Amino acid sequence: MRTVDGRVAGRRGQATRQKLLDCLSEMLSSSPYRDVKVIDVARKAGTSPATFYQYFPDVEGAVLEVAEQMATEGGQLTQLLDGRSWVGKAGWQTAQELVDGFLEFWRKNDAILRVVDLGAAEGDKRFYKIRMKILNSVNNSLADAVAELQAKGRVDKDVNPAAVAGSLVAMLAAVASHQKGFQTWGVKQAELKPNLALLVHLGVTGKKPTK
Repeated sequence: MRTVDGRVAGRRGQATRQKLLDCLSEMLSSSPYRDVKVIDVARKAGTSPATFYQYFPDVEGAVLEVAEQMATEGGQLTQLLDGRSWVGKAGWQTAQELVDGFLEFWRKNDAILRVVDLGAAEGDKRFYKIRMKILNSVNNSLADAVAELQAKGRVDKDVNPAAVAGSLVAMLAAVASHQKGFQTWGVKQAELKPNLALLVHLGVTGKKPTK
C-alpha cells in the first residue's frame, strides 16, 4: 500500500486510508456524489485534507478505490452458481438463491453502485470496467450453465448461451437497482424475489420450475 508520492504506508497510514474510504462510503449513501468534498471526508474521518491527499489524488480517485473493493467482493457472486444444478427442484433452488444473493449485494452496495452506473453511463472506462467485473462474475457462470444444459439436450440447440446469460444479468442488474421503485407499483419485496427467480429459471432452462 503506497501513498500518492510513492512511499510505503505503514500500519497507521493504512488504517487512516481505510477510515477515509469508509467515511466516503458512508457519505455517498446520503449525499450526491458530486457534492462530496475532500474537506468534508477528511473532517468526518477526524483528519485533514492534506492527509487525504497523501493517499488519494481527489475524491474521484478515492471513489474508484471504494468501487474496486466492492467489485472484488462482487466476485463472490460466482459462488451462487458454481457447481449448482439447474435440473428439477435443485434448479428452482439455484434460481432463488441467485436472485436473493444478487439483490442483497445490490442493496448492500447501493450507494457506490449508483456512482459506478453513473460513471459507466457517461462513458468513463474505469467505471465501466468495474461494472462489467461485477456482472461478469454472474454472466460467465450463467452462460456455462446454459451451454451445459444445451450439450445434454435439455435446452434448444438454437439458443445462444452468451445472449441468454447477458440478457438475464442485465435484467437482474436493472431490477436490483430499481428495488424501491417496485413498491410504487404495489409489488412487495417478498413478491419480487420468486417472480424474478421464475424468469431466471425460465431463461436458463426454458422450463417452468419444479417446486
